[in-house]
Amino acid sequence: MIEKGAVLPMFYLPPVAYFTQINAYKPDIVIESEEHFPKQTYRNRTNIYSPDGVLVLTVPVVKGSKMHTNVKDVKISYDFKWQRQHWMGLETCYRRSAYFEYYEDDFAPFYQKNFTYLFDYNEQLLQMLLKFIKIQLPLQYTETYEAEYPSLNDFRSAISTKKEFDFEQKPYFQVFDERNGFIKNLSIVDLLFNQGPQTINYL
Repeated sequence: MIEKGAVLPMFYLPPVAYFTQINAYKPDIVIESEEHFPKQTYRNRTNIYSPDGVLVLTVPVVKGSKMHTNVKDVKISYDFKWQRQHWMGLETCYRRSAYFEYYEDDFAPFYQKNFTYLFDYNEQLLQMLLKFIKIQLPLQYTETYEAEYPSLNDFRSAISTKKEFDFEQKPYFQVFDERNGFIKNLSIVDLLFNQGPQTINYL
């Protein structure tokens, strides 16, 4: 376990703020893998920029994944075709972006094949995103649940869907910004599809 650095949760297509912290604290980062699954967080939802403003995409989880389920044991639900909905959302929002076609074939399998566990799904997406952004980060995980980490910067609840995360973010080109202006702290895919290889320089 690292002595200094940061502890981060495992998110679905995490927001830009998540990657600014990874970039700031790498390689001294540990991923929370022993917490109870909290609902209505970025662990199973992400925000992208649609023609009408922010579009929330949520990965449904199997009923019974309540507060006392370990985050690694939460299963993805396939009761409705959410993968098709998410992929159509990504296509609608980013088909006109500079780099969507460049990354499209790598993202597509995540919306075609079924993954059992949310944590594993998010982890594989995160590994791919780190590779595309060119951040070298060997993923380390918590071995027990700790309510507090006195020596680490704790972002487990700081980066939240319920409150704005306070960090400096310079505007970059977004596909629909002529309609709604710049929207900060969207999913990293918004930055990646618009900035491509420049994403690491932006972070």
